[in-house]
Amino acid sequence: MDLLRRNGKSTDPRDVGVSIEEPEEGYQVVDEYHVKEPFSKVSIFKSAKLGAGLHYFSIEYPLVEDEYETYQKMVKILSKELEPPTEEGVEPERYVFEQAERIAEKYYRSLGKFDQNGWERIFYYVVRALAGYGRLDPIMNDPNIEDISCNGVNVPLYVWHRKHESIPTNIRFTSEQTLNDFIVKLAHKSSKHISSAQPLLDGMLPEKHRLAATFMNEVSTKGSTFCIRKFRADPLSIVDLIKFGTLNERIAAYFWMLLENKLSFMIIGGTGAGKTSTLNATLSLMSGNDKIVTVEEVPELRPPVSNWTQLNSRQSFQFGTEASKNITLFDLVKVCLRYRPDYIIVGEVRGEEAYTLFQALATGHGGLCTMHADSLDGVIKRLTSPPMNVSEVYIPLMNSALHIQRVELPSSKGKTIFGRRVRTVWEIEDFDKYRVVATWNPSTDTFETKMEDSLLFERIALNRGTSKEEVVRELNNREAYLKEIVRSGVHDQREVTFKILSYYIDRREEKDEHSREPRKKYHKKRVSKTETEAPLILEEAQLPEMAVREVEPRA
Repeated sequence: MDLLRRNGKSTDPRDVGVSIEEPEEGYQVVDEYHVKEPFSKVSIFKSAKLGAGLHYFSIEYPLVEDEYETYQKMVKILSKELEPPTEEGVEPERYVFEQAERIAEKYYRSLGKFDQNGWERIFYYVVRALAGYGRLDPIMNDPNIEDISCNGVNVPLYVWHRKHESIPTNIRFTSEQTLNDFIVKLAHKSSKHISSAQPLLDGMLPEKHRLAATFMNEVSTKGSTFCIRKFRADPLSIVDLIKFGTLNERIAAYFWMLLENKLSFMIIGGTGAGKTSTLNATLSLMSGNDKIVTVEEVPELRPPVSNWTQLNSRQSFQFGTEASKNITLFDLVKVCLRYRPDYIIVGEVRGEEAYTLFQALATGHGGLCTMHADSLDGVIKRLTSPPMNVSEVYIPLMNSALHIQRVELPSSKGKTIFGRRVRTVWEIEDFDKYRVVATWNPSTDTFETKMEDSLLFERIALNRGTSKEEVVRELNNREAYLKEIVRSGVHDQREVTFKILSYYIDRREEKDEHSREPRKKYHKKRVSKTETEAPLILEEAQLPEMAVREVEPRA
């Protein structure tokens, strides 16, 4: 416990204005793991003294007095001598670390002597102060955290843990100025501006995390606030969703069939239901030959294909009396039609861009999108009302809809377990007429599918010139193939995409091999007039039914 304290004082000058609650003996450890070993770790505690529920403690290894003084000197020197990197694509943390090593060698006489562990601790604090997020750095680097929220001054920061859900942390801002400075730092990292004149911020941090913030007391009574929705460094693949139980292989194979045949679908659900993650995962089922254009306010989608154009909206500033020009999703959806895409993917449909999207569907483009809603009826009502104003006759152009929700899962141990599940999959036959093809059973945590009743499979069969039964057989083959991928242990999105492409290649090779099979030789036989009157008798090489026999014309 002495390692967690240094006379009750902070070990970082940037911790001024930030209160860090330290763990006490008697706290029950529910979960514990390192974030950056051995410098930082996370402990999940349970204690009556802390209050009901679990509590998230971010713990860092402190600096001793001499290390702390050297750290302060290095920060001052780097603030003056640090030059921007000459090459593009350099990681800021790595670059600052290298520059800190250079400063340590250059000023080794004045900085002092330390062993390797001591220098590593100093470098850790230098990097987190200059290129990281200060005291929040362990939370930002915790892969189990989905969401970080600050609701104002003197209020604990809250995190959304993948395993333990929403829990308070041991960190709180105690100074309005410190919190305001941190908000400005976040704005700079996201290449945005925030001030009293423009107190709202919606941006993206360098790590692709989504940032929403308010500044001072202009719009929030408790002072500045922020919410960071962390973006996974390795996006979830369709195999990950299958392993999580979000959907099963048959539903995944169903959407694979839709994507191959340029059919459109939307993903609906509430906040934090997993709409964007599910949409991004289904993109690994797309053919590598498809041309994709994504349209988003904040770039979050990452299709694992090379033929991909990424467009995102932009908020303009107004200079003098000149009118500002914002680039909206509506503008981007209109311009992306000129790219001749196979699929237009809108991250989230909110306004008039829905009208343009459905116009694109009417012209033959495929379309994917997400929407905030708790039912398909709610989606249709939003689409047909202002500002979207989609005509009722255009509604069936969105061929299918998937409803995903965060639900309570059945547990035999009596514990409350939550997860994300695809509740229902519909096919949209007409306005206000839907057909259910898959549902989730909450009592057994299983999926019930009715793919044989699919109306879209009839359309696919008609376009291919085959039967619906043949399309269902293909669905079964793909379901079995996805099960093989799951069993193989492959889950990385690009690896899954490669497996999907391999399926197409193998199927094409099978067709080519079948077409190259040697055919039996048919001998043309000349027959006389009397022979033509007798029944034709096939020779040793039997003719198929469709073969035509050459007969000598009668004189």
